[in-house]
Amino acid sequence: MQRAGVRVIMTQHSEDIKARVIEILKQIYDPEIPINIYDLGLVYSITVRDRVIEVELGVTSPFCPLAFVIVKQAEKALQEAFPDMEVRVKLNLENLWDPSRMTEEGRRMFKELYGYDPLSR
Repeated sequence: MQRAGVRVIMTQHSEDIKARVIEILKQIYDPEIPINIYDLGLVYSITVRDRVIEVELGVTSPFCPLAFVIVKQAEKALQEAFPDMEVRVKLNLENLWDPSRMTEEGRRMFKELYGYDPLSR
């Protein structure tokens, strides 16, 4: 399953967990762009395997001074929601973010906020 550059590895009984992970990540917002990290396209991958949830996140700029804040927020929220699972959140600074990673909803929110579609520039 793929969405705008997000790689999601599905294993047995993981679809419900993955859907809940996405719901949780949609509650965490980029500190500079008021769009949640999922719709903004900062969630690069979600893997649910056995009792482990792995999430790989990016940032809009590799120079973002708050990059690790987003990681800590995601870790905390996921650990609270899934206390019986191991949660691993990794920050990927090698694969640069670009607007093509945004969901349609993220693009709509961006356009409402800034007056243009980020993919049209």
